[in-house]
Amino acid sequence: MKRAFLIILLIIICVMLYGCSADTGEIIIGTKDFTEQYILGNILALYIEANTDISTTVIRDLSSDVIFAGLRTGVVDLYVEYTGTIYSNYFAFAYTTAPEEVFHITSGLIAENYGLFMFKPLGFNNAYELVIQRSIAYSHNIRTISDLAAISQDLVMGASPEFIRRSDGLPNLKRLYELEFKEEVLVDHMDRYRAISENEIQVTEVFTTDGALLSYNLFVLEDDKNFFPPYQGVLLTRKEILESHPHLQSFLEVLSGLISDTVMRNLNYRVDVLGENPQIVAESFLRDNNLIP
Repeated sequence: MKRAFLIILLIIICVMLYGCSADTGEIIIGTKDFTEQYILGNILALYIEANTDISTTVIRDLSSDVIFAGLRTGVVDLYVEYTGTIYSNYFAFAYTTAPEEVFHITSGLIAENYGLFMFKPLGFNNAYELVIQRSIAYSHNIRTISDLAAISQDLVMGASPEFIRRSDGLPNLKRLYELEFKEEVLVDHMDRYRAISENEIQVTEVFTTDGALLSYNLFVLEDDKNFFPPYQGVLLTRKEILESHPHLQSFLEVLSGLISDTVMRNLNYRVDVLGENPQIVAESFLRDNNLIP
């Protein structure tokens, strides 16, 4: 009887110290289909597995709509999203505002409508930009997207499948700026840089944290009508995941504000230009910041 009492007492003490459930089990991490997401997915997986008893599985190459639906339905437990994508693509806001306001609006909406939890921004803003060949910009005095409208009918636009269909992408961008391209072709994330350098296309969309921007001599057009919202990188998860893993929230909050635009661009550069493995790049980032042994 005394032994049974001691065991029960020990269990009660453990529950009081560590919460109702231990940080064990498995978390499914999702990534979208480009380099930055591969790196961030590996950062999350390595960070969690090195510091907790939680195992991870990474599901790659999901589109924005699929990964967001996967999080809501339990197929995915955690991933890095962008505030502008939630703001414009999932909730269809058509006006832009300050990054802090977009974060406030989106974090409240996804909590209220979907029971999701958004962490504070990781520190970088990976926004859309339009770029053209520098020779075209100089010869036609093109500096803004509004300027582009005068010659867009002579140019081929290369864009990703998402950008061509998203509400914060090409359809509404063309409508606002009155653009009409000679042709619109599909190109994947890295192939757009090769295609524009070989004159297969003359205009394309890029991300501000693209590492390849450091290697290609392209002209970034000013979004003079402020079409694109801020796209701060944020962690998204379901509230029940945090309830099941009581220490996970404070643990992941360590990453907030840790990855600047410059840091993210350089990480992407190491993969896209130098050819390093995303997992190795993620591991070196974590070691440099003393987040894994």
